[in-house]
Amino acid sequence: MYSQIRGQAYCRREYMGGVPASRINTFDLGVPNGDFAITISLKAKEGCQIRHTALEAARISCNRILTKMAGGANYHMKIRVYPHHVLRENKLATGAGADRVSSGMRAAFGKAVGTAARVHPGQSLITVRVPLQYVEAAKEALWSASLKLPTPCFTEIEKGAELVH
Repeated sequence: MYSQIRGQAYCRREYMGGVPASRINTFDLGVPNGDFAITISLKAKEGCQIRHTALEAARISCNRILTKMAGGANYHMKIRVYPHHVLRENKLATGAGADRVSSGMRAAFGKAVGTAARVHPGQSLITVRVPLQYVEAAKEALWSASLKLPTPCFTEIEKGAELVH
């Protein structure tokens, strides 16, 4: 319902009351200032909106595999997108007597129900830096994270400054 990008971005929180807080706790995990040889990025194939709950599920999945296979001190993971866009929903009453309670589509602006990140094709979603021996663990972790996201994804591997395929 919210995965397509439609209309203008709705992100000025100072004009809205009661926007739910983002579920994403941490955007940087592992050792942020470590010296790692390989950088692997998870990139989106299509443009879409990714809800904050999906980003948090992808972060948890990726982090769990990396800590299990590479250890806590052998990687750095960064979430590259932030859920700015506020999602609205016009809740309709259902059941007996609902026609007297709800007003249907009259003044159907909606209440804020969550936030989402607007993503373009080819944009990096998650970046993982690892030593050479943990490349397969990082690939598996990013693949697991991609299953939690609403768009097809691909990985891109960089070694130092050049691109590796």
